[in-house]
Amino acid sequence: MVSRRRILGLAGTGVGLAVFGAGLVGCGPEEAAGTPSGSSKPGGGKKDGGFTTPPPGTAPEPLWREAAANTSLSGNEALAVTGNVALVAGDPLVGRDMATGKEKWSRRGVTTPGAKLIFGGGTLYLASAEYDGDVVGLDPVTGKETWRSRLGKQYEQPRPIAADDRHVYVLAGILEKDFTSPNNVIAAIDTTSGKVAWREQRDAGTEEFGITAAAVDGRLVYTDYRENVTVRDTATGRQLWTKKISRSNNRRFAVHKDLVIVADGRRLRAFDLAGGKERWSLRTEEFSAFNDPHVLDGVLYAADSARAMWAVDPATGKQIWHNEELRDKATQAWQFAKVNGTLYGATEFDKDGGVHAFDAATGKLRWTYNDKSGDIQQWYVAAAGDRLAAMHGKRIYALPAV
Repeated sequence: MVSRRRILGLAGTGVGLAVFGAGLVGCGPEEAAGTPSGSSKPGGGKKDGGFTTPPPGTAPEPLWREAAANTSLSGNEALAVTGNVALVAGDPLVGRDMATGKEKWSRRGVTTPGAKLIFGGGTLYLASAEYDGDVVGLDPVTGKETWRSRLGKQYEQPRPIAADDRHVYVLAGILEKDFTSPNNVIAAIDTTSGKVAWREQRDAGTEEFGITAAAVDGRLVYTDYRENVTVRDTATGRQLWTKKISRSNNRRFAVHKDLVIVADGRRLRAFDLAGGKERWSLRTEEFSAFNDPHVLDGVLYAADSARAMWAVDPATGKQIWHNEELRDKATQAWQFAKVNGTLYGATEFDKDGGVHAFDAATGKLRWTYNDKSGDIQQWYVAAAGDRLAAMHGKRIYALPAV
């Protein structure tokens, strides 16, 4: 099998164009995958004119299901929910009503293949599909373009990596006379004026791809293929600190108050956001490694490669619970969402995986939804009020989440 790193690596390179192609469209509703695992009841039953999740051991049936043009090239940011609109990265880029699944808007050829869904200040930022160096902003509710800017002609195809209310942060290669770009910059574009607020050349040897980033409380945090964690000041671009970790982390890290928390092999490590000092470290069992950490409602959740689940106090690193009962029951989850007392986990590269529903207080497995498609592609989840958006391959579902 192709390694996870290799698959996600293709998302950030032009290889995805040649190997996967662009604009792949899923099947229609009448070709939906089979029934979910377990004894299913639509919506898990009715309550006060709405719906409820089913009891433990019973998987729900989707409230609706629709085709999605996802090509799995966008990594973590392939599925997003804003307000009552669910968006799936792909061509066309489509916004769907979470209540009904109906298409609210569709834009074909609006961005480059594999573009991540980057949100800031209520705007969706994307690299222009024209490969003209422009960065565009869309209203995620209507799909209409509301903003456009560029870094400069001397830079190769800027790609948004994060955004906040003030800036959209981009990476771009520095074009040489021979049209190569051995070096690159990280820059901030002002979302009000469209002007470049700052640009900083990164160290020689750094790569433009494999970057995961977040802008939080005046700090731009990012990890990369080169096994670094780096923090910059969002106002000036000045690098505040950078740390080496023992493995590349190109998928997800967590930020909690004044800490950035990364999965580093057998350890979860928390660094001080201001200065980079390691504040705590938590180790998992021998021969296993932590997957992507998520902080939801003030609790850090993570699975490990031995299929155990962890809940941790993100401020101290102290274990809240550690559930090993899932080793024979469930495949490991890589992405989480939480609604009230239920923690939802999406699995990857396993035909028997799907969306797990856990008791957030204990980590015990309640049920697993699987569409029985046999597709090993990873699942995605995103909370949407009393519903859960779930995506698998070229299909998006809404599951009850109350």
